[in-house]
Amino acid sequence: MQLVVARIGRAHGIKGEVTVEVRTDEPELRLGPGAVLATEPAHTGPLTIETGRVHSGRLLLRFEGVRDRTGAEALRNTLLIAEVDPAELPDDPDEFYDHQLMDLDVVLADGTEIGRITEISHLPSQDLFIVERPDGSEVMIPFVEEIVEEIDLEEQRAVITPPPGLIDESEAVVASTRDSADADADPDADAGAGDGGKGEA
Repeated sequence: MQLVVARIGRAHGIKGEVTVEVRTDEPELRLGPGAVLATEPAHTGPLTIETGRVHSGRLLLRFEGVRDRTGAEALRNTLLIAEVDPAELPDDPDEFYDHQLMDLDVVLADGTEIGRITEISHLPSQDLFIVERPDGSEVMIPFVEEIVEEIDLEEQRAVITPPPGLIDESEAVVASTRDSADADADPDADAGAGDGGKGEA
């Protein structure tokens, strides 16, 4: 199967390098020197990676035959596509390839539907699920164990427990109000605890 592994961004410098938005959790495998990638639009490829390096947290690639800034700019927004065996799985059972996660339904623990994963964004600090909600809006879900409870490939769903405000901003307001109320109540609670302590002494 074909899998989008990156999107070409701006030209970098004058020698044909480009920035890329990585869309694979194995860039060293999919985007290494010598890799031959199909493209979308198709007429810009195939492209063979000549060199790659990280600069200021971004991956920079140079392709065979692209020697100047003009050639690099012509590739902007091109999608890079790799051939991947559908049966190929990561060695770690808690790791997943992007193509396994794409189009999974995202639900809360009680079954409430949140949306569908349409993209995985790989940032230096963490990965994000880009989730399209039923109304067409998008929400970003950090792919961390504190939020993503379960990935069930058989049921084609990701179960999440989002903190207040991640999905619905109104929840953040409610949580903030609740925290304020708890803070106001704390002095009395502390005083009571203090009295109890004296009684025990």
